[in-house]
Amino acid sequence: MIKKLDKLILKSFIGPFIITFFIGFFVLMMQSLWKYIDDLVGKGLDFITIAQFVWYASASLLMLAMPIAILISSIMTFGNLSESFELVAIKSSGISLLRFMRPLMFLTILLCGITFLFANYVIPYANLKFITLYSDIYVKKPAFDLKEGVFFTHIPNYAIKISKKDPDGKTIYNVIIFEQNNSLQDNCIVAKKGEMKISEDGNYLEFNLEDGCRYQENGNIMDSATEFTRLSFKKFKKLFDLSVLKKQETNDSLFSKNFKMLSANQLSKNIDSLEKSKKNQLTFYNQQLNSMLVYSHLSDSIWNDSNQIKPLRTFAHLIPDSLSLRINQYAINKAVAIKGVLQQQIFETESKEKELRFHEIEWHRKYSISLACLVLFFIGAPLGAIIRKGGLGMPLVVAIVFFLIFHLLNMFGEKFSRDAILSPGIGMWLAILVLAPVGVFLTHKAMNDSQLFNKEFYLKLFKLFKKDK
Repeated sequence: MIKKLDKLILKSFIGPFIITFFIGFFVLMMQSLWKYIDDLVGKGLDFITIAQFVWYASASLLMLAMPIAILISSIMTFGNLSESFELVAIKSSGISLLRFMRPLMFLTILLCGITFLFANYVIPYANLKFITLYSDIYVKKPAFDLKEGVFFTHIPNYAIKISKKDPDGKTIYNVIIFEQNNSLQDNCIVAKKGEMKISEDGNYLEFNLEDGCRYQENGNIMDSATEFTRLSFKKFKKLFDLSVLKKQETNDSLFSKNFKMLSANQLSKNIDSLEKSKKNQLTFYNQQLNSMLVYSHLSDSIWNDSNQIKPLRTFAHLIPDSLSLRINQYAINKAVAIKGVLQQQIFETESKEKELRFHEIEWHRKYSISLACLVLFFIGAPLGAIIRKGGLGMPLVVAIVFFLIFHLLNMFGEKFSRDAILSPGIGMWLAILVLAPVGVFLTHKAMNDSQLFNKEFYLKLFKLFKKDK
């Protein structure tokens, strides 16, 4: 009997989970694609490059799709079972709600482990590939597209404008080319007509111009006078290097040391190294300050003895007039040097603390987002049993509300951790610390057949209150 119930609950959960997981992932992926759409349009990228970009960009979103899928599917599963009174029949046979939830608990724990493995090994690799590919695409200029009446400025040091282009895409009219090869001013080429074509290897754009002039200024910026030259031509050939418009292949090792590209074990080693480096840095600056303050550890016996003999108003009375200027200047220089050391110490300490904080945030993220799956399950399952509604109506609304609460708390916690308002150990676990008691409360209410979301229960209470009044 128990085995059949386990199969029943697993079968009821698997279908909604798969559907909601892929729907959630698709929505999040579209949101991510929309964010980078401006960086992809007009770059002449092939389908494989775009597919790689979308996958690498959305891989980290799988960590968000997993918790929301578990939350929605658990509400739908227990809501359907409660609506059809199957859950009531199971409880009446003496089987507790926790016992009925047990197979899904084990499945959720398994999904938590899969999420952690994905976050620990797949996400760092995907982040590395994404930042490398994004860097290549970002520096890649738009594909060559010379439009009528518009300056084309994507080739460095050149601005090209044509007034008309024939349908063949080659013959062009009223060509103006500004080029800046020196610091004096833009040289200019003007032609009535021309023909443009791309070289066979695709590296050069060739302009064969007719009936025009070239205006050029020769000289040095330091000269008081320069030479201005005007050259007329019947035919003129101009080449433009198009290699800057092609996507480059950046080496992955350039970004491999970033904290987002590291596993939990690598982050732990980096955190230990950063903490040791921070302590060594503090010791170094303390030693440097002590070497600059030579007499800071000595007692001021001369000052005390002088005050016992004759009270002095200022320390300047002890200094001879001939040495006063030199000593004051020495004190100012020493104070400026100490200030410089302290400012450098503050800057490097804040930099180390920020880097250490970001590593700790990423380390906690891998564990907190995995455990969030289990916490949201203990919210979704009892909610479905209490609401007693199946389908995608009420369960979906409630699930979205709780997921938004989880996501906002997660975002606020990370923001506070980045700004050093909260420690990473608290900020990255803020959502779980808040929602875990909610899950315990809802599970307790579901086990005791709570009327928490039953509108008839509240209507009866209102009528009783109104009657008593």
